[in-house]
Amino acid sequence: MQFVLRSYKELSVDELYNVLKLRCAIFVIEQNCNYQDMDDKDQDSFHLLGYEGKQLVAYARILPKGLSYEEVSIGRVVVDKNFRGKSSGKTLMNEAIDQAKKLFDADEIVISAQCYLEKFYGDLGFKTEGESYLEDDIPHIKMRLILL
Repeated sequence: MQFVLRSYKELSVDELYNVLKLRCAIFVIEQNCNYQDMDDKDQDSFHLLGYEGKQLVAYARILPKGLSYEEVSIGRVVVDKNFRGKSSGKTLMNEAIDQAKKLFDADEIVISAQCYLEKFYGDLGFKTEGESYLEDDIPHIKMRLILL
C-alpha cells in the first residue's frame, strides 16, 4: 500500500470525493448508520490516503490536540471491504501513528474505537479507558496509546 498525506487544503477535488465516497460506503451504507459524517473537523485535520495502484483502499484522519480530544487523535479509520483480512488495517494504523508523531510530536493518541475492534486496537498497543458508550447508535470505547 502506498500512502499520501494531505492537509485539507492540499486535497484535490477528486481525492476529497474518493475519501468521502469510501467513508460513506463503510460508515453509512455498510454499517447501516444514518449519521452526518462531515463534522467540520476535516478542515483542521490531516488525511492519510492508502492506495493500491490508483484505487483508494484505506483512509484515516489525524486530528490535532483540542479538536476531538485534549490529545492527538486518529479517526474515520476505514479499509475497503475488498482489502480486509490482508493486514491493510494494521498497515494503515501504523502509518497513521507514525504520521501523528511527526505532525504533532504526539506522545499519546486517543481514539474512539468501535467495540468490536477493541482487540484490533489493543494489538497495536492501545489501552481501553472507561466504559463503552453509544456513538451514532454503535457501541464505542475510548482507547489510548502512550508513545515512548
